[in-house]
Amino acid sequence: MLTVLGNSRRACDGMSRRELLQIGGTGMLGMSLPKVWAAESIAPALAARAKSVMFVFLYGGPSQLETFDMKPDAASTIRGPFQSITSRTPDLRICEHLPRLAERSDKYCVVRTVNHPQNDHNGTHAIQTGHPIPPADRGAAQVDATDKDWPAFGSVISYLDAQAKGRSSQPFPSYVYLPRLLGHFAGYDINGMYAGWLGKAYNPMATRIQKRDAGDNPYFRDCTDEELDFRLNGLEQLPGLSLNRLDQRQSLLTQFDAERRRLDESAAIRNYNGLQERAVSLLSSPQIAEAFDIRRETAELRDRYGRNLFGQSLLMGRRMIEAGARFVTVAWDLAVRGDVCGSWDMHSCLERVMKDHLLPGLDTGFSALLDDMSDRGLLDDTLIFVAGEMGRTPQFQNRGAQDGRDHWTYCFPCLFAGAGTRGGITFGQSDKDAAYPITHPVSPADLAATIYESLGISPDLRIPDAQGRPVSLVENGHALRELLE
Repeated sequence: MLTVLGNSRRACDGMSRRELLQIGGTGMLGMSLPKVWAAESIAPALAARAKSVMFVFLYGGPSQLETFDMKPDAASTIRGPFQSITSRTPDLRICEHLPRLAERSDKYCVVRTVNHPQNDHNGTHAIQTGHPIPPADRGAAQVDATDKDWPAFGSVISYLDAQAKGRSSQPFPSYVYLPRLLGHFAGYDINGMYAGWLGKAYNPMATRIQKRDAGDNPYFRDCTDEELDFRLNGLEQLPGLSLNRLDQRQSLLTQFDAERRRLDESAAIRNYNGLQERAVSLLSSPQIAEAFDIRRETAELRDRYGRNLFGQSLLMGRRMIEAGARFVTVAWDLAVRGDVCGSWDMHSCLERVMKDHLLPGLDTGFSALLDDMSDRGLLDDTLIFVAGEMGRTPQFQNRGAQDGRDHWTYCFPCLFAGAGTRGGITFGQSDKDAAYPITHPVSPADLAATIYESLGISPDLRIPDAQGRPVSLVENGHALRELLE
């Protein structure tokens, strides 16, 4: 049989893709057009280095000049308020407020030259899908997700897993988003994280951590166990709702299978079926309920991650990987709408907030994640990717009592670790002001190709778009194989 995962370039009867398409196109095999397109989705087999991916998303745009591309010899109007320190990587000086990560730089590589032209927060689409954001009505704030968007990496992986294994046989959700969907703390529904035109059945399974009140920022403080309830709504069965009753409800639905098969070509019906199957699986699985219970971790380990929301979400992300999730996003999000001093979007308050909250939180949480996953052997087959949707302007802006940097997508860093990634190296060089790449510019499409190839998925693989037409997972992107050992 044919495969969408690229494990073979030939059909089971030995015909090549070209031959199958030629014969199918002429109707000799009685193939419908969707089946012909399915045949076109065959791609060369790749050796998988990773079983799963964790994306640590620093939403808002961390400044390259205060993190991993410092320019200590630049003018004071460029270099900013912090000093640089040496790391275990020969040519990498990083911020003085990241001492733990400096000590562990041999476990990750730094790509300094990511860039794209979307110089605003809609870079969330590019960094989570590998594609430019398509035109669409995105609400008053111009950032909302739509069904015209490209599917996120996690949604594509969820789709491919479903095609390969069947939804009902998947032991754990393929795509998980922590601690909430992007922007939901602040009342936004930000693009890039959903399945878009692929269909809602492949949206992420997301936890819904709550805040104390509208002005609360749980990323900037320690959180109680009651606040850190990552368990999904409905996972604890209601009194009297036994597994037998769940089975009866599910079997009742199978009586409509004949009619459903007739309607299966409808995207809406397919999405409903996928959501239904996932809900039944979640409600009937004690293993899934256990995986989402962070209280099962020791107090000592939780302290190592930091008791703030970011640190505990990273720890939960590790639990998701252990439980079988294939793509996990852990987002350090904007917690309060309109708060110019509350996230990585550092137009103001840069020195104080980065020193007191952002950099220590990243340093503590991410270094603990690297140690924990290495100790458990998870780093061998898990790719970790750390990035924001952009960087910040080289110019350090002083606005009276406030200081900060504005949006800058023309050169910013990301990190890779695990799954055969070469630790202790840098890739790409920026100019003297960390403004533009000098060598090895890296696009979101290149990042996408790198992520897909790590999982053994060819970037040339084609999947059906909203109209059923085959489209490549990656356009004009090349995997960064120089990062591999």
